[in-house]
Amino acid sequence: MRPAWEVAVRERAELGEGPTWDPATGRLIWVDILSARVHTYDPSTGRRTVMATGQHVGAAKPRAGGGLVVVLRDGVGLYDAGGAFSWLVHDPVPGRRGNDAAVAPDGALWAGTMRYDEAEGGGTLSRIAPDGTVRRVLDAVTVSNGTGWSPDGRLMYYIDTPARRIDVFDVDGEHVRNRRTFATVEDGAGWPDGLTVDADGCVWVAFWDGAAIRRHTPDGRVDRVVELPVRRPTACAFGGPGLRDLYVSTARTGLDAPHPLSGSLLVLPDTGQGLPGTPFAG
Repeated sequence: MRPAWEVAVRERAELGEGPTWDPATGRLIWVDILSARVHTYDPSTGRRTVMATGQHVGAAKPRAGGGLVVVLRDGVGLYDAGGAFSWLVHDPVPGRRGNDAAVAPDGALWAGTMRYDEAEGGGTLSRIAPDGTVRRVLDAVTVSNGTGWSPDGRLMYYIDTPARRIDVFDVDGEHVRNRRTFATVEDGAGWPDGLTVDADGCVWVAFWDGAAIRRHTPDGRVDRVVELPVRRPTACAFGGPGLRDLYVSTARTGLDAPHPLSGSLLVLPDTGQGLPGTPFAG
């Protein structure tokens, strides 16, 4: 039987993360956090680019006017369409770095942080407005990871990985409230990492040390599990023509004998129906 996955980009990323489809360019953007690289991949031509950021980069998302917003060790930066860099938020904290991030339907960036030593409660989740105004949403986060919104924008899903659960909030304008458990993760299934939400309101989650992607229905039940050859998938996102293909970033860091595809970008062709993303409005 043919596996559900294919190799999109064969790579040896230490900590591949944050696949994001950019409809303006028809490319997938993803990062290698620990190698401080932003990758792009055009599935129609196979063309790739790699850009060094100079700092560990937790996420990179397209901007409405072209270029990228990046979550770095010391804050949030902007690359314009020509590649020139400027800081939007410069907030260095020794021992802390940026991690996963997502752009809300209103064009704001929701960016997480974590301690390098993964100390409990050492991270945060913040909303960064297009003008750079920062509002702290959550304190005492350990490893801030997957963030996404329901198709109608009324719910926000969120993962703090060591908590071994997926949480959901009600969205109230620029704010979220009524945090509650959407789904818990049983022992032996790995650790929930990045997520994406599809057009049916299902939540797809990558499981670090779980070698799988799971889809949760809108009521939190697992209704599909896609097993992968690599132990550490990190995040997933729909992309490609019609947003039908699910791209999966992976990692090799911390593994004594990583699978040859660990660190590559995988794809699950024609797996579901993704939601159009929103570029950062700043």
